[in-house]
Amino acid sequence: MTSQWISVLGAVIASYFLGDILFAYVVGRFLYGVDVRQYGSHNLGGTNVFRTLGPLAALLVVVGDVSKGAVAVWLGRVASGGDPFVQLLCGIAVIAGHNWPLALGFRGGRGIGTSLGVLLGLMPKAAAAPALTFVLTVALTRYVSLGSILAAVVFPPTVYWLGYPRLYLAGSLVLSAFALYRHIPNMRRLLTGKEFKLGQKVEVAGPEPAKDTGRQGGGER
Repeated sequence: MTSQWISVLGAVIASYFLGDILFAYVVGRFLYGVDVRQYGSHNLGGTNVFRTLGPLAALLVVVGDVSKGAVAVWLGRVASGGDPFVQLLCGIAVIAGHNWPLALGFRGGRGIGTSLGVLLGLMPKAAAAPALTFVLTVALTRYVSLGSILAAVVFPPTVYWLGYPRLYLAGSLVLSAFALYRHIPNMRRLLTGKEFKLGQKVEVAGPEPAKDTGRQGGGER
């Protein structure tokens, strides 16, 4: 095995464990003294943090989740000398780490923020249509989860329409499948009318978030 392949393998493994850092858990537990898995949708994502702990905490989580997706792509680029397949593989690994983290019993988030980071690092031109779909859906329905689901559906056709190589199209299908699979509980709640909407409040029976009063949210990230 050459030194480059060792570097590639190391980058993929590092990307998974980078994804394994759940900022929703870290921010909630260590900055606010709250385990967000006990509240709201019980999901380790930015939206549940928003509804449970407020906008500042959610912003920290979203920035962290998006950043680790972009960093994983960068790791793949550095380790491989720019090989698109390795960059994509590292992107998939970081999302897998976020969705199924070893440190938390393979129960993580929905991977939307981390997927956005991977998308911005690998296929930035393909980000506009899913982002617009997400924003319009949330604005019209107040369901963040529905916006995430529809953004995942729009993503692969966007990659195809923009003429990205087949490798990227295949990668977009994998990322979309990850997101849709992780949103199955949300789909069930949407069908039964029990899904959280943007603006619903969750009371936290624990340490109060200091100076962060916007404890609202909806849907999943």
